[in-house]
Amino acid sequence: MLTTESRFQDFPALQGMTYLNTAAESIPPQCVGEAIQQYWRDKQLGMKGRDPHFAQVEACREVSARLIGLQPSEVAFCSCSSEAFNLLSTALDLRPLDEVVVTDIDFPAGTTPWMTAIRPPTVRLWKTENGQLHLPQLVPLLNEHTRLVQVSLVSFYNGFRIDWAPLRETIRRHAPHAVISVDVTQALGRVALDCSDTDIVISSTHKWTLGIHGGCIIGIPHHQASRLTTHAGGWFHLTNAFEPDRFDRAITKVGAASFSVGMPNFVSLYALNASLRYLESIGIEAISAHADPLVAQAHRGLSELGILALAPHQPSLPTGILAFRHHNSAAINAALEREQIHVMHHAGRIRIALHGYNTSNDVERLLAALQKLV
Repeated sequence: MLTTESRFQDFPALQGMTYLNTAAESIPPQCVGEAIQQYWRDKQLGMKGRDPHFAQVEACREVSARLIGLQPSEVAFCSCSSEAFNLLSTALDLRPLDEVVVTDIDFPAGTTPWMTAIRPPTVRLWKTENGQLHLPQLVPLLNEHTRLVQVSLVSFYNGFRIDWAPLRETIRRHAPHAVISVDVTQALGRVALDCSDTDIVISSTHKWTLGIHGGCIIGIPHHQASRLTTHAGGWFHLTNAFEPDRFDRAITKVGAASFSVGMPNFVSLYALNASLRYLESIGIEAISAHADPLVAQAHRGLSELGILALAPHQPSLPTGILAFRHHNSAAINAALEREQIHVMHHAGRIRIALHGYNTSNDVERLLAALQKLV
């Protein structure tokens, strides 16, 4: 996908190291740094800088909408996925008799707002078997009281990817009143999304999208806008924030726009606009075509070393993540770090993430090092 020359031109930080940790933090391309510098120059204009600031927000909204399959008017931004899920909680205003379904391989941001609510709903846990989520285990958790089903398209924990269409159809059939919320943080920018007809899409911006911290994409189709409007204070999401009636009532914009409660984090959106357009110029399909075989190569190599991945390889549902457990994981991680091979290590689990800027040589270096260590 990238030549050796263009790879190091766009990602000079990759010289001298094997970076396999994009699922935690990406290495942004040079154009992102240039966008941040442009923000700085625009910021020096003072109040006049807001014109280019808001132009960048709208440009970022346009490209974000294209990549998640929505219209620009259905997309907005907040500061992080945790904020987005907490704002979603205010929109749903769940009660103790309401039920929420979450999975045991979802990120805490998507699972904890329902547990910490003042009037917490009943939370039902969809558990994995052998690293996979199976629909027959979901069906008994769904009923007429189910108000929300929260899933990640790709799990941060082990890289398992949900087969979207059967999941959506199962939820619509057995829990017709439920909102379907999908976190695409570990998919957007790495694989072509297949989460059509969802009710709300949420994604952080500092992982596979190659952006920086401080941003989050929220997508809500127009037909769900009134249902998914937040009940939060602020000003940017209000239509009458500075009108004469502002102390009598607060009129909230509907849908995705209601999630942008305060001043946009302009610098993160400058960065995201640049990173998404960079990814789009290459093509998500091209990225997947390049990086999916690397994931398969890593799966085969781990298997040959007697290492069992925490989720099975799914060629028809590609992801960028694979993970495994090892009793000596801390020592393995330390040894990899000494060889400038960067993975994620946490609580006995090692996670490997392969993006478009990775190469077959990166996988070979990892496997060769593991062969000596395990």
